[in-house]
Amino acid sequence: MTSRFTELVVDCHDPERLADFWCEVLDFKVIDRSEGKVEIGSWEPTVEDVRARQMPPTLVFVQVPEGKTAKNRLHLDVSPIGGSTVDEVTRLLGLGASRTDVGQGSDRNWEVMADPEGNEFCVLRTLAPQT
Repeated sequence: MTSRFTELVVDCHDPERLADFWCEVLDFKVIDRSEGKVEIGSWEPTVEDVRARQMPPTLVFVQVPEGKTAKNRLHLDVSPIGGSTVDEVTRLLGLGASRTDVGQGSDRNWEVMADPEGNEFCVLRTLAPQT
């Protein structure tokens, strides 16, 4: 017997806003929506696909009444694929992200950011082809 990692759930105030933000960041699309919940992903999951092999998880944004109170214990890391890390940070700032300090120090090769609701994530080294 085994299980599959199928989705990562993010509690938030505005699921639509965060889904829009993360769709832009990751080039995902909305694959399911109901009252107070939006699911996004890079593929449309089917039971058959999930049973056959590990597939990329989806992100599910669920509306909750309480706000964020502390640093996330779990966060996403993203790696730019079409440009430099600096260029990606600039793009993400334009989408509504912000830089944040979680005690990471200045001698690191990644950037800690927060989505529009303050959930931390890291922008890592670029995976773009070097020219």
